[in-house]
Amino acid sequence: MQRRFSLDARSALRHNAPRTVPYGTHLGMAIVLSEAGQSSEFSPRQNAVLEQALRLLVDGGEKALTTSGVARAANCSKESLYKWFGDRDGLLSAMITYQASKVRTFERNGERLTAASLHDHLVVFSRDLLEVLAGDVSLALNRLAIGQSNRDGSKLGKLLLERGRRQIDRRASGLIDAGKRAGLLRFMDADEAYHTLYGLIVSDLHVRMLLGEPGLKDTSRQAERAVTAFLKLYGTEKVLAEAAATV
Repeated sequence: MQRRFSLDARSALRHNAPRTVPYGTHLGMAIVLSEAGQSSEFSPRQNAVLEQALRLLVDGGEKALTTSGVARAANCSKESLYKWFGDRDGLLSAMITYQASKVRTFERNGERLTAASLHDHLVVFSRDLLEVLAGDVSLALNRLAIGQSNRDGSKLGKLLLERGRRQIDRRASGLIDAGKRAGLLRFMDADEAYHTLYGLIVSDLHVRMLLGEPGLKDTSRQAERAVTAFLKLYGTEKVLAEAAATV
């Protein structure tokens, strides 16, 4: 008898394929970061299993997400699944963490931020955030959490906050703090500065997409606009002068 991870996900999902282009290469600079979608919290093998679990959810919905189905699709044993992820909440937590890892952020590797590299890091973060939020997987998980808000103590909603949004917030706040330490950003309240950035990027787009509106056709343009506005608000004279010189 198959054991089912009971997920009340009725919508068809389409998983966003992980990017394989090294972060920063297309911007003409070497920025060190692990591949998008490759969460350091899991091994490459576990990431591959989570990818297959999402694809099963995409293709077959709730009924397809069984231990046997995931094990077969990922070519691993059911025992390994339970060892790695535990129960249903553990699998959901891992899936959400994996999804959130697709939003790339700055990793310090001896690099000192410059005005140009700070701008590029912020743009990549902004574009990734928009693309992940607009993806069918993220939208379906959020809709499911909203639908379950009055059941089971809102477990999925709490997981989305703790393993999704807050992990993204924490990493992105590290970039903003690094910008301040490098003398590129000025602010009194880091949390306020970050949430200003988040609001400039997302605005009401996520709510509208949850309600069924199509996502942006050009996430790069929205990301660039958001970062430009953010740097005008929080950039130091050095950043503003360099931005003016490139216009």
